[in-house]
Amino acid sequence: MRLYGKTAIITGGAQGIGRAIAERFSNEGAVVIIGDTSILNPSFATSDGTTTKVVYSHPLNVTDPKSIAELMEAVLRMFGRVNVLVNNAGIIRDNLLTKMSDEDFDAVIDVNFRGVKRMTQAVVPSMIAQKSGVILSASSVVAGGNVGQTNYAASKAAVESMTQTWAREFGRYGIRANAVAPGFTETQMVLGIPEDIKERFLKKIPLGRYAKPEEIAAVYAFLASDDASYITGATIGVNGGFSV
Repeated sequence: MRLYGKTAIITGGAQGIGRAIAERFSNEGAVVIIGDTSILNPSFATSDGTTTKVVYSHPLNVTDPKSIAELMEAVLRMFGRVNVLVNNAGIIRDNLLTKMSDEDFDAVIDVNFRGVKRMTQAVVPSMIAQKSGVILSASSVVAGGNVGQTNYAASKAAVESMTQTWAREFGRYGIRANAVAPGFTETQMVLGIPEDIKERFLKKIPLGRYAKPEEIAAVYAFLASDDASYITGATIGVNGGFSV
């Protein structure tokens, strides 16, 4: 269990890739706290086949500094430290630039970009104090640009840039910062795309299929572990060859 004894906060962990990350981290031995706007249950159990563990949940809105402060206060009170932060919370508000409202642009930037900055800013002081920590943030294969996603692509490109900056700023304290850039993954967000568009995307993926959330979670688990102890400032693409 590569994450045994580590405490991890995962934002946007109630469903999709975030949920898969929470389950994988828990099964790797971590104490996991999900922060999400939609907490259906206060906790849920995971099992690695031999033992059952509890994943904790706490309400979180990454656009609200007070909500972030309340989460941090609760986590530090209960567990005393944060070893891993996964900035996974994100939204989309897709449209062509000529039709994109300021409200939709700002909403995506506030969650996907500023939310990552706010969470990291809240967690880093405790990591500096303990002289160790891992910051993992969600980018995307479309960080390089995609039609109808000016706001989303910009937010993810910003995440990659912040990740490189944090690697430089916090490396002296034993803190690593990396990003994960998934391709198209079997989540509700992607499965809701019209079939003809999904088929068009599939033709561009050398492996000929979408990723499973568990495959993305496996990369996060590796980066959070000591197996990745000399990796920082990197963005790891997990896209089945889509970017080739």
